[in-house]
Amino acid sequence: MLLAGSAPLLLAILAIFLFVVLCGALVLCIVSLRRPMTLPLVIAGGLVLLALVVVALSPVKIPTLMGMILAVLGIAVAVVGGNPVTRQVLDVASGGRVQETEDGGILVAVDDDGDAAATRTLMRGGTVIGYLERIAAVVAIIAGFPEAIAVVVAIKGIGRFSELAASEARERFIVGTLASLLWACVVGALVRLAMF
Repeated sequence: MLLAGSAPLLLAILAIFLFVVLCGALVLCIVSLRRPMTLPLVIAGGLVLLALVVVALSPVKIPTLMGMILAVLGIAVAVVGGNPVTRQVLDVASGGRVQETEDGGILVAVDDDGDAAATRTLMRGGTVIGYLERIAAVVAIIAGFPEAIAVVVAIKGIGRFSELAASEARERFIVGTLASLLWACVVGALVRLAMF
């Protein structure tokens, strides 16, 4: 049973813990933003999962004002952190075989009359689309409307339908979308559970 006098102390400890964890995860993700590195991303993911477990077991909930600060920080972690996390997962899934372009697209070999193999770019704009999908997903989770994620996935699938003929594009679409949304949903769930 929770003692009446200990609730404010537990609340302060939880708020400080969540703030430090989210700041730490954000810093680790920013460090890996230019070139995804496994160790910082694993630590960032571990911090987020640890915080999720602590929040799920916590007997207190964060008040609205502190929750709004944590929500803004959580959105930043979900959106910015999802980029290196997703790119690292895609690199592992493809075994480093797929060459990425600056805008998040991929270069795919195309046979021209059976002679020399030329390349063409598929799925351009994947980086920007990833940021947008993570913003939508994390805000939907925090707002308590997770059904909106289905709309995001449907719009993304319709928009990319014509490019999914190449197996590399299909693999990148499925793995990238799942990794991106999983990261955003876990961070969104952390903030939502802390507040409500």
